[in-house]
Amino acid sequence: MGHPVLAGVDGSERSLVAAAWAAREAVLRGVPLRLLHVSPPLPGDPGDVVPATAVETLRQVGDHIVQRAVAGLGARHPDLQVRGEHADAAPATALLAAARGAGLLVVGARGSGGFDGLAVGSVALRSAAAAPCPVVLVPEPPAGGFGNRAWTARGLAQVVVGFDARRPVGEAADFAFAAAQARGARLRAVQAWALPAESVSPRTVFVTEEDRATWEDQEVLRLSDAMRAWREKYPEVTVGTDVLLLHAAQALLHASRGADLLVVGRRTDPRAAEGRLGPVAHAVLHHARCPVAVVPHDG
Repeated sequence: MGHPVLAGVDGSERSLVAAAWAAREAVLRGVPLRLLHVSPPLPGDPGDVVPATAVETLRQVGDHIVQRAVAGLGARHPDLQVRGEHADAAPATALLAAARGAGLLVVGARGSGGFDGLAVGSVALRSAAAAPCPVVLVPEPPAGGFGNRAWTARGLAQVVVGFDARRPVGEAADFAFAAAQARGARLRAVQAWALPAESVSPRTVFVTEEDRATWEDQEVLRLSDAMRAWREKYPEVTVGTDVLLLHAAQALLHASRGADLLVVGRRTDPRAAEGRLGPVAHAVLHHARCPVAVVPHDG
């Protein structure tokens, strides 16, 4: 059995939606689900003595939240092994520590904190930027579920992955293809492109449609060639490709409308202890309206 799926729960409706997504993912993967509730340190000046009764009350509340979530998900998925855990630490710190033994970390894009209009909370951002495993951020779902359809065990119709044929990220591609295969979903690979530097000069007043079409054809061929290895590795997956003359974040957000999962890569940086999100991943997390998987890679 593979590494479990880990989900953070804080009692908010958003975190329970994320836990439900994590449960379905664990069922698809055939692995256990771990639910983690964290009681953050109580506010106060350093050196203040926190009453033991307050600490114990927080732990009891946390245990109650976890037990209810375990019972609810266990009833919905009788064959799923669900385990609840509790930790006393800063939420992001506890999630990142627990993620060392997980195959996937799932969190709500926002938890019980924050304010109206906030798309992504600080815990979700830090988790996505620094977790050693892939992280899925689950936003509040629209009416009818993500992808404009109700969720079922195999109900995801489309997975979208950001792809750069010049620098393909194998980890993100494998994650996206495997996710599409497990769900019986169609995979849509999206590559953004820009006009080449030689198209912009004092002597060039405009770009002809013929030149634009030629450059676009070159990008399409480059993407097709770069994806051949994954098409052969996952022959059951139906793949569509989009080459869009847009900024990468715009291209992904445009393509992910109505999608059920969007997959992007995150380059790991050993010099950044807290991790780092690139501008594309950061923009996508704040504006996507479907779950977003952030997959770390070394390249």
